[in-house]
Parts: sequence; structure tokens; C-alpha cells
Amino acid sequence: MSMLTVENLNVWFGSNRDRVDAVIGASFEIPRGESFGLVGESGSGKSTILRAITGLAPDWSGAITVDGQQIGKVRPKTFFKTVQMVFQDPYASLHPRHSVDQVLGETLHLHGFKDIDSRVVKLLDDVGLGQKFRFRYPHQLSGGQRQRVAIARALAPEPALLLLDEPTSALDVSVQAEILNLLADLRADRGLTYLMVSHDLSVVGHMCDRLAVMKDGEIVEVLDVAALRAMEAAHPYSKQLLEASV
Repeated sequence: MSMLTVENLNVWFGSNRDRVDAVIGASFEIPRGESFGLVGESGSGKSTILRAITGLAPDWSGAITVDGQQIGKVRPKTFFKTVQMVFQDPYASLHPRHSVDQVLGETLHLHGFKDIDSRVVKLLDDVGLGQKFRFRYPHQLSGGQRQRVAIARALAPEPALLLLDEPTSALDVSVQAEILNLLADLRADRGLTYLMVSHDLSVVGHMCDRLAVMKDGEIVEVLDVAALRAMEAAHPYSKQLLEASV
């Protein structure tokens, strides 16, 4: 069964003469348990698709179906138990005055969980931090540790689909592999479905089963990862991206 289906998605900002079409006619489908990548240059519309799915980009048309349920302009609370997002910048996505315990505890409380203490401890263990980080604040954490907290927060509602918006691009190269391996392990352990945005084809090749190549708001080609690794693309822009990544 499909976990996410996007059909003829258009996303725009502004209106009339100021309107900018950020995504034009995008369509793709992600089966349950698959990891699917969106690649392309900055401004190609990759992150805008994630924002349209979560409701952060309100002006869109087309159809978005999550786990068999077509979603409208307003997301019900149950949507966020199924879909969570990990943002690019762990420095900006965590409240500077909230401890790790508050960040995770408040998320669990919002989603109606009761055994919050034990769940906070398990979440920290699951992302490789442990209890010693529970009462620390973001300024006491490294970039990689902050992103682990952000991933733990996304896992708190026990979602089936994670939207990953360049989850390692703001981190030191030495830490990027650790976070990618953590995400791969979590997907295997929890049966998660991923939609990952990245400009780095090596990251997509490591993390994803298939990928869509975007240019100027449009999906120009969908490839499986075997074709990516074999440098086999049909569209000239996809070929150009692959050649530039060597």
C-alpha cells in the first residue's frame, strides 16, 4: 500500500503579479517502508513539497494522500501522529530555553501519551544520547547532538512517515555519517517511510531506494538508486547532476 501519493501538486507564493510558482505539476508515489529522495539545485522546489505536505506552505493545489487518507488545507491532529518532519538546521528547530526533557515531554503530552518519563528515556536511548542528556539545553549540545534530539522529537508521536529536509547539511562532515546511519537504523527498526530532500547525491545514494530529480519546480525524472549508482539517467539535467557529483 502507498504511504504517500502526490498527484499534480502545484505550490505558489504570493498572488497576481507577485505570484511565484515554486512547484509545478509534481507527481510521485512512495510505498510503505520505502525511502524516497528529492534532489536538485537550491530553489528547485524540493523543500517546498515537504512544506506543502505538512501545511507550512498553504497555497497549493492537486492531491496529497497519506496512508490512504486524502488531506485538505487543514491538517487534523491525527495527521501529525502519522507524519513528522526533521528540519535542516538543528540550531533553529529547538527552543533555546527548553531543556531536552521539556522538548520531548511537551511533544509526548501534546499527542496524548501518559507514561512520559519512560518514553523520554527510551527516545534518548533510541537516538544514541542516553539519560545524561535529558536535562541539558540546546546551547550545551553539539550540532549532531541537537539533530539527534530533533529526530527524537519527530519519533515521539510514533509516526509512520518522516519528512527529512536536508537533515545533515548543517552538520560537520564527521558527524553527517553518524546521523545518516542513525536514520537508516531507525527506518529498519521501526518500518518507517522516508521522504528525504538533499542536494547531495551521495547521501541519496546511501539512504534512498528511488529519487526524483527536480528542476525549476518540476520533476524531470524518477530514478531508482541502481540507475543513480550506474550513472544512468535519461534527462539531460539529471545527467548533468550526476556528472557534477563525480
